Amino acid sequence: MSYTALYRKFRPSEFGDVKGQDHIITTLQNQIKANRIGHAYLFCGTRGTGKTTVAKIFARAVNCEHPVDGSPCGECKMCESIAAGTSMNVIEIDAASNNGVDNIREIREEVTYRPTEGRYKVYIIDEVHMLSIGAFNALLKTLEEPPEYVIFILATTEVHKIPITILSRCQHYDFKRISIDTITDRMRALMDTEHVDVEERALKYIAKAADGSMRDALSLLDQCIAFYMGQTLTYDNVLEVLGAVDTDVFSRLLRKVAARDVPGVLDVVEELVMQGREMSQLSADFTWYLRNLLLVKTSDNIEDVLDVSTENMEQLKEEAQMVEPDMLFRYIRIFSELSGQLKYATQKRVMLEVALIKLCTPAMEPDQDSILDRIRAVEDKVEQSIISAANVQERIVYVNGDGSEGAEYSSGRAVKKPELSNAVPEDVQEVVKNFRSIAGETSGMIRSYLKRARLSLGGDNRLLIVLPDSLAAGVVGREDHVEELEKLIEERIGKKVEIEVRHVEEGRHFEDTFVDIEQKINMEITVED
Repeated sequence: MSYTALYRKFRPSEFGDVKGQDHIITTLQNQIKANRIGHAYLFCGTRGTGKTTVAKIFARAVNCEHPVDGSPCGECKMCESIAAGTSMNVIEIDAASNNGVDNIREIREEVTYRPTEGRYKVYIIDEVHMLSIGAFNALLKTLEEPPEYVIFILATTEVHKIPITILSRCQHYDFKRISIDTITDRMRALMDTEHVDVEERALKYIAKAADGSMRDALSLLDQCIAFYMGQTLTYDNVLEVLGAVDTDVFSRLLRKVAARDVPGVLDVVEELVMQGREMSQLSADFTWYLRNLLLVKTSDNIEDVLDVSTENMEQLKEEAQMVEPDMLFRYIRIFSELSGQLKYATQKRVMLEVALIKLCTPAMEPDQDSILDRIRAVEDKVEQSIISAANVQERIVYVNGDGSEGAEYSSGRAVKKPELSNAVPEDVQEVVKNFRSIAGETSGMIRSYLKRARLSLGGDNRLLIVLPDSLAAGVVGREDHVEELEKLIEERIGKKVEIEVRHVEEGRHFEDTFVDIEQKINMEITVED
């Protein structure tokens, strides 16, 4: 006899075996026990949540000669014939391949004949959203007033495609995604039955990878067992078969991203590619990892919510201190977009590398949620330049340690802290020092607005002119006015500096979003004087 896949071998045969859909099972059992059976049902939900399975159990239960608590007995003649697929009372139709008006007309003709045995004829129409508009219209009247011995069960994964006229004629049941714990418990019970040794961590990961689908979980488990036939199925084995990545790699990746180490990030990607890891799976898992970090960062007592080991929880708490919530929001947004793009991409590695480079270089992005990260990058550069200056000063004092160092330091010959020497290029500094006199030479329309302007630094070392409101920014930001300003600057310093005009968002302050480079540079000039 040929091998039967796990999801087929262990398909539930009675309501008690269906996991994760208690709200539906209880309702259907109560209807059968009270003999309040409807004529049309609509089962909705993602793949692998039990829609067709419940429909088949329901079809057996309504025809069972000796139902037990609303569930089929599995022993009577009707139960056995329906389970074997030989009963004429249960008709399964795949709407994906039988979606025309003629197919529905055949159903309308068939329902006029009473069942030869049992009480009900049950029509299970799978993927019903694939029916054409004409087929839906042909089904309407029969669906609304079928003979007393006919039950329709419509199953779909895309309920939004069902016409409202069909929805209004059916009892609507939403099948939920099955929880990780429920899937894990089910797989553990089946592995005990099959006498297969599997690590708990391996089952947990497969359950998470299944994304709420029991059928997907059993298919993945089947695949992993086949690869390691006769051996204990470990967590590392599952990662290898599914092309997934261990959380330690995500930890390394996050630390390099937080340090804005682009070469280091690309080295990690190269390592994963050479190991044959799947880029789409990597993207999805890293997004989940970032989500866990965000929960740890923003919530207290999160241990009960996150399904991770104590060791991994300590690691998450440590790494959560390395990043701010706004950074995590940006990271999750970028990788969520990437997950959707990778489905249709031919160069998945390139797209993954570009996304990671975006994380490392916030200046590449014009989005608002990247502004704080861009400011943080500038502040890091400023801090590094201060530390560098302090080191130079200490070095000079050490060299002159013959007793003259005190005089040198007190006479002002010690090296000054160049707060913006590395953060802002010399050309932009020169413009900032002369900006007020340059603004005084502009035309009358923008001169008054520029009196209220403040200066900051944008990506690619652009000079940001920040106005207090959108009206002022709209006037100064006109193309001809920007060209006028850039021309005056070029005449003053002999070099071209790119300008970008922005405004402070309503309800925020300039300091919340921008670094005031004019103030910093003027302070530096005062120290020199």
